[in-house]
Amino acid sequence: MTNPLPSNRNEAWRYSDIAAVEAAWPLPDPENIMVPAGGDFARAIIQESGTIHQINLTIGAGANAAIHVLNIGGAYGRIELNVTLHDGADFNLGAVQIGGETQTLEIVTTVTHAEPNATSNQIVRSVLAKKATGSYLGKVAVARDAQKTDSVQDVKAMVLDRTATANAKPELEIFADDVQCAHGATVGELDKQALFYLASRGLPPAEAKKLMLQAFVAGVFDGAQAQEEFTDKALAKLGGLV
Repeated sequence: MTNPLPSNRNEAWRYSDIAAVEAAWPLPDPENIMVPAGGDFARAIIQESGTIHQINLTIGAGANAAIHVLNIGGAYGRIELNVTLHDGADFNLGAVQIGGETQTLEIVTTVTHAEPNATSNQIVRSVLAKKATGSYLGKVAVARDAQKTDSVQDVKAMVLDRTATANAKPELEIFADDVQCAHGATVGELDKQALFYLASRGLPPAEAKKLMLQAFVAGVFDGAQAQEEFTDKALAKLGGLV
């Protein structure tokens, strides 16, 4: 039986381009990945054609998993991650989405700390221009027995035009009492004083903006598979926005 088409009333699809989702419906089954106890896993995802990626990731006891995402292509692109961590597991997400024109780009994560001593760290950066919409919806759920959980969500967006839209909704659902969980979300514009300083040193405005945006996303791809490809494609996309 096919699942019903989501609507914007569904929280996980609140900011989505439902017409684009309908055109891709029904979606293929999510990719299911199991990292065995003590194992290591890494995945690099470059979304540049307007697709919807759905991944269910289970990380075994003491295992490590890292996913890096560059979400830049198509009229509508969505990366959806459902992650479950067992005892002492570690999960890292480094994600950048860069959109212009009328693009709608989304990163949606649900990270469940099912057992104690697990750690998760999510870093998400968005750069949006023209009438683009970029969204991050991220839920961290900590089970009652998942003591000693340590989880961070660090979400920042840069809006280059007032017509662009950045949505950020980090969320914590905590049932354990001995945890360290933090989240932060900011939306801003390029610093005009910094741009003036760079211009006074002879940098053309477009180059100054590109340099500042490069600094804004710097570090997110550290340690990624295909790190050089990630960086090159991100810089090319940023260059097209300024």
